[in-house]
Amino acid sequence: MVFISLRAGRYIHRFWGKCTLSLDSFCVFVYPVTCSSMMEIKVKDGSSLCTLVPDGEPHIMQSVSVSEDHRCSSISVKSTPEIEKKYVHRVYDAIAPHFSSTRFAKWPKVAAFLESLPTGSLILDAGCGNGKYLGLTPSCYFIGCDISAPLIKICADKGHEVLVADAVNLPYRTNFGDAAISIAMLHHLSTEDRRKKAIEELVRVVKKGGLVLITVWAVEQEDKSLLTKWTPLAEKYVEEWIGPGSPRVRGPSPFTLESIPETEENGSQAHAKDSNDSLTENMQQSMCLTPQNEDDVLVSKHRMSQQEYFVPWHLPYHRAEVSGASAGALANGLARKDDKKGAVVYDRYYHVFGEGELERLVSGMDNAVIVNKFYDKSNWCIILEKTL
Repeated sequence: MVFISLRAGRYIHRFWGKCTLSLDSFCVFVYPVTCSSMMEIKVKDGSSLCTLVPDGEPHIMQSVSVSEDHRCSSISVKSTPEIEKKYVHRVYDAIAPHFSSTRFAKWPKVAAFLESLPTGSLILDAGCGNGKYLGLTPSCYFIGCDISAPLIKICADKGHEVLVADAVNLPYRTNFGDAAISIAMLHHLSTEDRRKKAIEELVRVVKKGGLVLITVWAVEQEDKSLLTKWTPLAEKYVEEWIGPGSPRVRGPSPFTLESIPETEENGSQAHAKDSNDSLTENMQQSMCLTPQNEDDVLVSKHRMSQQEYFVPWHLPYHRAEVSGASAGALANGLARKDDKKGAVVYDRYYHVFGEGELERLVSGMDNAVIVNKFYDKSNWCIILEKTL
């Protein structure tokens, strides 16, 4: 069973199938689920937020497949690759409090999307992190999920309706909500099949006419110097962990994408771009090759074709979690010390998206259409509408 804290029981039947409400514990019991162990998160009101954990990893309900072949294929896609366990799940579990302290500014385009939804809309935030978008519009009802239990605890402590869940196997009923968002989450999935499945899940859980907003990091970064701070995955990582569906070379985009100014979230303040023209110029400069010699040509081509990166996160020594999860990570070789910066350094896995790649992932879907697409502060973004 899966427990979640409950504030508004009248919505629960729309989220899940058969469920019973315990008035004593204010928890929802959701069936059916199998597990080998269970992890409990204590929340401040004395109730519990629990999720099933087999072998130390969050467990998500497996959907019933219509055929054995489809079932095997589905399980394969839903099986979490080792690179995501080590360089996404465990990293965010370890850095959750520090990460949360840097995530407070709302992206204007995401806020505008949420504020445009009708009063009373049910909205899912898949990959909600510390929950900064949950409850953004008081007239709507929000529910969130994330693979990181420590981040979910942070959300629960704020009173949000959340649970631990995998983006490629969302534990929600089909056609339950009016809208869903996935903000800077899809790029942590390491194969094209898993990225497609996550998008299919977002579309599945909204009703006909429902909208889905997805944002991902772009290869075409406005600040090109960032690429020099990221570590391209070594060939052995690509061969061992990255699926054959992840394109090494990008094709041309079938769309003309609009460049929209955005505030930049840097953990301490937001910087606004002066004008649309300025952003457009910056984007064009970051996407164009202007080499001075043959070596520059090779470097530029490599950076433009490279899409698999380890992006560092510096966790200061003075953070309390250094003596907990970080100590174990250092001992196991999953993190390293940087004495000059006084920090434990974690590497987060990213598949950064090329122009047109996000659109191509949804091009074969027969139940959704792209109603908007744009480039926003080094992110590729699309809005889908469910048609069936």
